[in-house]
Amino acid sequence: MNRIRWIVSVTAFLLTVGLGTGTVLLLRHASAAVAQDPERLTRRPYYPNFELDVLVNGRPLAEYYARGRTYVEALQGAEYELRLRNPSADRVAVALSVDGLNSIDARHTSAWNASKWVIEPYQTITISGWQMSSERARRFYFTNERDSYGAKLGQTANLGVISAVFFKERRRVVVTPPYPITRDKSEPEQSAKSGSGEAARDNRAAAPMRDDDYAATGIGRNVRNDVRWVDMDLESRAAGEVTIRYEYYSALLKLGVVPRQTSREPLQRREDSRGFSPEP
Repeated sequence: MNRIRWIVSVTAFLLTVGLGTGTVLLLRHASAAVAQDPERLTRRPYYPNFELDVLVNGRPLAEYYARGRTYVEALQGAEYELRLRNPSADRVAVALSVDGLNSIDARHTSAWNASKWVIEPYQTITISGWQMSSERARRFYFTNERDSYGAKLGQTANLGVISAVFFKERRRVVVTPPYPITRDKSEPEQSAKSGSGEAARDNRAAAPMRDDDYAATGIGRNVRNDVRWVDMDLESRAAGEVTIRYEYYSALLKLGVVPRQTSREPLQRREDSRGFSPEP
């Protein structure tokens, strides 16, 4: 068995939701990714127990299922967070990469060899940015390829992809869930902290982008995030994987992921006008 070092977050930057205070760790080893179905999907692929959401202003972005993948629309300039759920009775470690770079040390490795976050049984954590040290992190935000963190590091082969690979702890700890684990994306999410709203606006109308401007993730403002290392034994086989592709609206149109929005000609719209609404 491999003895593995982990990082545990102890600040609000990694928000843990559940009964009591959860533990978040980083893992440096992981396994191969799960293959995707090449056929177009009408619902989100099923990954047992584990979930990943992209949050802007505390709310999950709408997901589109096409081309055998899950897509979200990137909002230019918006800061975002990644919410990870572990509704199982096992403590798990998550290899989390953004644009092919590990969210902890910015390395490009296999999932098994990657540093990982740890999630306690029945807990949820929110990762808000790149971990830079044991006390500091820098926020994720949507930008273009030229301004991306990957471009700054000379690693641009995997832009536009967010991936989470989950590994269970080898020594099983049975925990009774505090309440039934359910998921309903229609429920309102926690509001964002004050001061972050201006970074989460949709800039499609305010700042039109070039057709060849594709989404990537930048390295943003500094935030405090204290972490610590712990030891864990992991199962060598990954328990699950969730991958999300993100693109700007124009790119999603080109890929055929979202339908093109059509509007009536102004004269036809006026011809269809009426004085009163139809009777019920």
